[in-house]
Amino acid sequence: MLAVSTTKASNHDGAHLPILLDKVSLKAGSRLYGDKGYIGLPNETLLKKKSLKSAIQKKATKNHPLSPTAKRFNKLVSKTRYKVERVFGSIKRWFRSAGARYIGLDKTHKQHVMESIAYNLYRAPNIILKGF
Repeated sequence: MLAVSTTKASNHDGAHLPILLDKVSLKAGSRLYGDKGYIGLPNETLLKKKSLKSAIQKKATKNHPLSPTAKRFNKLVSKTRYKVERVFGSIKRWFRSAGARYIGLDKTHKQHVMESIAYNLYRAPNIILKGF
């Protein structure tokens, strides 16, 4: 994870991709992985403008199921994305972090940062022992 942005739960994830991309510098040709919340023409156009490859999962719509090619693409993308999603699942499970414990974006953002630090500290001994 290279950038973090904490927003209200009522905000759509896809609208915040430009903010996240402004926080990092990615090499041209890098692949950007994302879930179905980031799919859409504005984000696809932004990725092309920044010379990034889209690995955002495809989404079926009403009366338009996914094609076999799109299903295969989603499966290939999920083989990489699961590693990131596993981190979020572990944080939820280990620290009982299913939601925000504080009121306000600033405090909630600090909660997420502290959980990330705690996750890394919790995992550090195993990572060091395995020699990664």
